[in-house]
Order: sequence, then structure tokens, then C-alpha cells
Amino acid sequence: MTRIQETFEHLKRKRQRALITYITAGDPDPDTTGALLRCLVDSGADMIELGIPFSDPMADGPTIQAASQRALQHPFSMDRVFELVRRMRTYCETPVILFGYYNPFLQYGLDRLCKDAQTAGADALLVVDLPPEEAGALHQAARCHQLDMIFLLAPTSTPARMKLVASMASGFIYYVSVTGVTGARDRLAEAMDKACTRIRRYTDLPIGIGFGVSRPEHVRAIAQYADAVIVGSALIKIIESRIGKTDMKNRVAQFVRSLKQATQINGTS
Repeated sequence: MTRIQETFEHLKRKRQRALITYITAGDPDPDTTGALLRCLVDSGADMIELGIPFSDPMADGPTIQAASQRALQHPFSMDRVFELVRRMRTYCETPVILFGYYNPFLQYGLDRLCKDAQTAGADALLVVDLPPEEAGALHQAARCHQLDMIFLLAPTSTPARMKLVASMASGFIYYVSVTGVTGARDRLAEAMDKACTRIRRYTDLPIGIGFGVSRPEHVRAIAQYADAVIVGSALIKIIESRIGKTDMKNRVAQFVRSLKQATQINGTS
């Protein structure tokens, strides 16, 4: 059983949903990223999406675009990302999903990427601009190195696309709640519960929902029908607002704890 599977099973027994938090590697600098990863784990994050900074993050809104730009102001390489994961593995078994765009992965070399990611202790890949029809080479390399591949579905996904994604995905399926870019929103999209029901016709994998989740009440609502809640931009906004201030980790920890408390199903203990 993989770390991702073990995490979902453990949380199911506790009647909780998974809280998956996203930060960008190297934002606002590599050392701070390392400290923030530990802060996320200590504050209750069940899994970590670690974003690979990219110069053209077309699926991301202004908040995560800015995080990538801050990260790229420092010397960057995939080896630095793997070092962050290796350091995490010295103190926790929290699953790590490498979230990125295909170009940096392709330039690094797909088999080399998967081998080095697995050796460092990463658990999965999520390539936001790689559709399943074009993912064969990376999918094969990931399977060879025991990495899960997370694929996306959206409100516009057809039954045929759901079936295809279900046939290739492992770990969980990421449902993008809006037809747009990442970014914290005041209101959640409608009919996400119905979307989860449709997706479950084709898979037994857990379903995680992201894009626009920014408040504990959002998490509490999604927890009633999805298996995981993914929060990124709202967290990056806190980091951005506290750059150069000593209370960054405290603010992040407070926010993550409030989100985690909302993952309890029906408020039971």
C-alpha cells in the first residue's frame, strides 16, 4: 500500500477527509520553503502538493504566478526540489505530490525525473498541462518507479474523458471545481456533489476538489461528498503577505489548523 493509500485509509477510520496543501518550491526562498513544509505537516496537512516553479504557469491565477516568479529569482533546479523532499523524509511520512508543468519535466528527462523523485521520497506527479491522451511516456515511467499519477477532471469533462482518466489515474483524481485558473474565491462552485457522483461511476479512487477553496466553511462543505480538499492560493496569499515578517509560520499554522478542523465528516469526533 502506498503512502497516499495509507493516508486515505487512516483518515477514513477517523471519519476525516484529507487536507492537501499547496506551496511553490522556492517561494519566497528555498530555506523558507523548507521551514514552511515542516510547518504544514505539524499543523495538520495530510498531503503536500509541492509546486515546481515555471515561467508560464498558464493554469494558475495571479497569486501562484507571482509565487513562481519569486521562486525563479533564486537559483533553481529539480535537484533543489528533490532535496526539499529528502529533508521532509527525515521527519515525516506525509505524502508529497510534485505539481508542475510538462516542459520542466520533459527537459529533465522523464525516466530520470521519476527515478530521482522516487529516490528522494516523492509519492506522485501531477502535470497540469498534460492531458491523458499525451501522457503515455510519463505514465509508464511513473509506474516503473512506483509513483502515482494524478489526473484532472473539470466541470466540462465528458463521460468518455472521465472513463479515460479513471483508467490511467492512481492515488486520487483531482476535480477542478471551476472552468478557470487557480485562485481563492469567496463562493464555491455549484453542483460539485453531483460531479463527484458522476466521477464515481467510473472509479473507486478517492476524489479531491481544488481551485477556489479558501475558507474553513468551504472545506466543511466539500468534506461531505469528496475525499480530499485542496488549498493553494489562499495559503500562498498568507505567505506573500508575511514575507520579511517573523510571524509567517504562525499565520500559516493558524490557517492550516482551521482548515484541518473542518475536515471532520458531519462534525463527529
